[in-house]
Amino acid sequence: MTDPNLDKEAALSRETWRLFRILSEFVDGFEAMTEIGPAVTLFGSARTRPDDKHYQLAVTCAQRLVEKDFAVITGGGPGIMEAGNRGAFDAGGKSVGLNIKLPMEQKPNRFQTHELDFRYFFVRKVMFVKYAVGFVIFPGGFGTMDEFFEAVTLIQTHKIQPFPVVCIGHDFFDGLVDWIKRVMLNQYATISLKDLDLFRVTDSIDEAVQIIDDAYDRETWLKRTTPALPGDSINLALHTRAAQRPLDPPAEG
Repeated sequence: MTDPNLDKEAALSRETWRLFRILSEFVDGFEAMTEIGPAVTLFGSARTRPDDKHYQLAVTCAQRLVEKDFAVITGGGPGIMEAGNRGAFDAGGKSVGLNIKLPMEQKPNRFQTHELDFRYFFVRKVMFVKYAVGFVIFPGGFGTMDEFFEAVTLIQTHKIQPFPVVCIGHDFFDGLVDWIKRVMLNQYATISLKDLDLFRVTDSIDEAVQIIDDAYDRETWLKRTTPALPGDSINLALHTRAAQRPLDPPAEG
């Protein structure tokens, strides 16, 4: 008969080693991404083909962002992710791919100047937010919507310093926005009217890039100054973004 105490010890050991794997992914990610500089993260479907208009728009978007001295971060896979890396790579910029190990769809594209591999989605998602000064959201599936709603939630709850979240494609996003207004805002009152200002929808890549560039404070980034958030929100958000410095240590004596 199996000793239940041994089973418990084995399970505890597995969990402990899982914590070390998680920690190692955070350490590797922080060390690699710290040197990237200000970046914009592009999201979108892994299934978008190169002949799709949104693939071409993502290539152009990444090129324009590089021209504004931003690095480009994607999930490192095919589709819109490949398009974003391709545009940044072709423009001679920093093209970052945060790859995830999946049983299907995710195969690292060849347009990455900086490549990282993650086992855990939640670690990877921290990297998307922590080192970005803006998000550009192209049409995509559940993963894309997950990143979109997480970003606006973090901004809404003052967990991060606000930054632009720009959605590309009225034909794709207008139905979602209408539902948010009709159901979440008006019918159930689960959000406030001001929450609709946390993101923008446009068909114009030039407008999207301009929104991000206008919102980006280069002086703040270079000086690593404390963000202007209300009340205790500063303490909550301070360590989540590369643009902020750590809290000052307490004075001795």
